[in-house]
Amino acid sequence: MAVELDPVLVEILACPSDDHAPLRAGTPTDPGADVLTCTSCGRSYPVVDGIPVLLLDEALPPASGGS
Repeated sequence: MAVELDPVLVEILACPSDDHAPLRAGTPTDPGADVLTCTSCGRSYPVVDGIPVLLLDEALPPASGGS
């Protein structure tokens, strides 16, 4: 199931790491994944019940060294 968030919300969300890069829905290998992926560091943040969990402790590491 793909992430279904308000596009305006997705535009203003940013990675909580120091670079604060924009996020995109899904992952490079699975665009339908229920995660938001940082466009800079490649960390993926889960979306649980429609709510993005933007905590570094909850992030999944980059699949292949970043985006």
